[in-house]
Amino acid sequence: MSEFSAVNTIWVLVAAALVFFMQAGFAMVETGFTRAKNAGNIIMKNLMDFCIGTPAFWIVGFGLMFGGSGALVGRIGGLAEEANYGSSMLPAGVPFYTFLIFQTVFCATAATIVSGSMAERTKFSAYCLYSLMISLVIYPISGHWIWGGGWLARMGFHDFAGSTAVHMVGGVAAFIGAAILGPRIGKYKNGRAQAIPGHSLTLGALGVFILWFCWFGFNGGSTVSMEGDAIVSAGKIFVNTNLAAAVATCTVMAITWIRYKRPDVSMTLNGTLAGLVAITAGCDTVSPVSAAIIGILSGFVVVFGIEFIDQKLKVDDPVGAVGVHCLNGMLGTVCVGLFSDGASTFSRGFFTGGGFALLGVQLLGMFAVIAWVAVTVTIVFLAIKHTIGLRVSEEEEIAGLDIKEHGLVSSYADFMTSDRSVAVSASGAAQAPAEKAPAAAPTDASDSPLPKLTKITIVTRQNKLGDLMQALNAIGVTGITVTNVLGCGTQKGALHYYRGVEMEMNLLPKIKVEIVVSKVPVALVVETARKVLFTGHIGDGKLFLYDIENVVKVRTGEEGYAALQDTPE
Repeated sequence: MSEFSAVNTIWVLVAAALVFFMQAGFAMVETGFTRAKNAGNIIMKNLMDFCIGTPAFWIVGFGLMFGGSGALVGRIGGLAEEANYGSSMLPAGVPFYTFLIFQTVFCATAATIVSGSMAERTKFSAYCLYSLMISLVIYPISGHWIWGGGWLARMGFHDFAGSTAVHMVGGVAAFIGAAILGPRIGKYKNGRAQAIPGHSLTLGALGVFILWFCWFGFNGGSTVSMEGDAIVSAGKIFVNTNLAAAVATCTVMAITWIRYKRPDVSMTLNGTLAGLVAITAGCDTVSPVSAAIIGILSGFVVVFGIEFIDQKLKVDDPVGAVGVHCLNGMLGTVCVGLFSDGASTFSRGFFTGGGFALLGVQLLGMFAVIAWVAVTVTIVFLAIKHTIGLRVSEEEEIAGLDIKEHGLVSSYADFMTSDRSVAVSASGAAQAPAEKAPAAAPTDASDSPLPKLTKITIVTRQNKLGDLMQALNAIGVTGITVTNVLGCGTQKGALHYYRGVEMEMNLLPKIKVEIVVSKVPVALVVETARKVLFTGHIGDGKLFLYDIENVVKVRTGEEGYAALQDTPE
């Protein structure tokens, strides 16, 4: 037992736990950037690619990746058990099973990238089969070339934590899968890309923060040591990882602010991930200045890359997985050859005095891995397409995969009810429902000489609700129903871009206020509402007036004018 280091073992296990938690980050990003009707399906895919990939990597993948020193492949066959492997591939002081779980969670990260690009129209069974194949064969073989002593490792190819081995592999698979699958219904109209906004940027942002936090384990944990020089290296890795992500985020914010006239939230969140992906290959071998430059470059790559893929190539990638992982995985691989300071590489980079040698190896490795993944993933997806089928039916896609694939009416249960209208009094107090309703024969209120009943519906800005309720209460209107709604007028909302695509119709959050008046003059209600809501700008809202035939109070059975009065028991 003395051959193992407690410090190194604990460090690798903590890092493995952080990398595992990246699954939650990816799940939140993909769920938030897509529509609510597919949320449960996306959660299941992120869950199952890990759960399917874990035994697949244990049974076959680990051996292919680390089971031997062959140029192309490790060991075919043999469970990932300590007795079946020597210690030659283990990092210093790290036990076998610690190394196994660390590599397992990295494999799962590569697999889960694809679910975002193929979201909202892929069969669940087809996705499960793909997850099996990438964890079983595709990822382990290219991983062997880079990290398992294969031919690229022998040439000096450097990918410290996985810009190529993990992110570019997942990104290339994501691009091929989305291209074969085809776009979502309604994504392209007359050759132009249409914006299909996700349902929760809040979830998307939560996912990005989770991923940023876990990336310190992804990159920092790849030292697989916390002794000697690794202590110093880990601090540098953390700084470079954080710096690249922060600078990339600022870069994307600035680009979208200039291009779209407003800083785009979803694209800026993608910018954070782009910076993290791009720095992953060289975080141990570039200076902080170079890390900042890589962050700037990744910001440009992700914005223009996503626009090019979406609008020119017309490959529908709902979450930007290809721009983030494929293109910035490529960038990170190349940047090692451009900016390496010589630490952990056989030569300095092109811009740091090392010439073309390292850059040439990095380019060769990048194209080799792209070719391997593109060919194998194409075979897998085409085989699935022509056997069990890759895509759901049009009816299933329109209804949503939650209900059609999993029998979920809504993934949000009581958090999103079918009717979110709320009835309140002017003071905001809710009325308790009666235990029973007395029987009362309906009567025709049309013969009543009492005041006419009029319903007034007001649609306006959300921030005007408090002032409007106070003003209505002041003129004697105390019964009110308020609903949160989305809508726009004939102007179709203000010009807005979503991920670089101009939205044809921008639905804005509004409130709908409904009241029924009898004794209070309708003209007074209209005048009061207009006075409170008026700003002189587009979006002040509208008032709709309707004649009411009759009103029945459920508790007492009273009708017409009497049903609107607050009569005590």
